[in-house]
Parts: sequence; C-alpha cells; structure tokens
Amino acid sequence: MATLQRSACPIANMLDLVGDKWSLLIVRDILLNNKHRYNDFLASDEGITTNILADRLKRLEQYGIIDKTPYQHNPIRYDYHLTKKGHDLRPLIMEMVAWGLKYIPGTGRKGQVNRTR
Repeated sequence: MATLQRSACPIANMLDLVGDKWSLLIVRDILLNNKHRYNDFLASDEGITTNILADRLKRLEQYGIIDKTPYQHNPIRYDYHLTKKGHDLRPLIMEMVAWGLKYIPGTGRKGQVNRTR
C-alpha cells in the first residue's frame, strides 16, 4: 500500500487518498447503490470516463480501500468490493449525504442516494 504524507494533518492525507472528484462516488456506488462491476460504475449519472474510472479503481485498490475478485476469466473481468478501510468510510459518506440533502436544493431526486442515518 502506498503511503502519503505531505503533512501530519489527517484531513490533508485523507484528501490525498479520496479527495478527487470521483473516488468517493465509486465508494458511494459500492456502499449505497450495490454496484460492483466496471460497467455499473460507468452507468452512474455523473458520467465518469473509462480512463478515469480505471485509474480511480487502481488507486483505490492500491490504497487498500477496495479489492477486486475475478468473476470472469476470458477476458478477465472483476467485481469490486470495499475492504474494512473502505467500509469505515460509511459514516463520512452518510454525513455527506445528510449535508447535501439539507443544504443543496434538488439533491436526492431521480433515484439518487437519499438515505439518511
């Protein structure tokens, strides 16, 4: 697992791991939307591109947030699941959902995540 540490600040280090535009959306999709396959993530409303998705999946695996297991061998295709470290992001994700629902008008529509605690 790669180590980051540009400072001792836990927020700065966490942002280095999952603070980009896409990583937490992938975690959200696994945690709350029961998505586990590459094409599942591509189908999300946010419209991630294939090259960015491949990169973020690789990074999340490298940092121990997800792991992958093959479900098909020719060609090889993977299911992605959260590790313990990934599951431990659940409270953060749920707080972000609650905050967004409270302060950003129009969120929670069109079948989007609208779960609260």
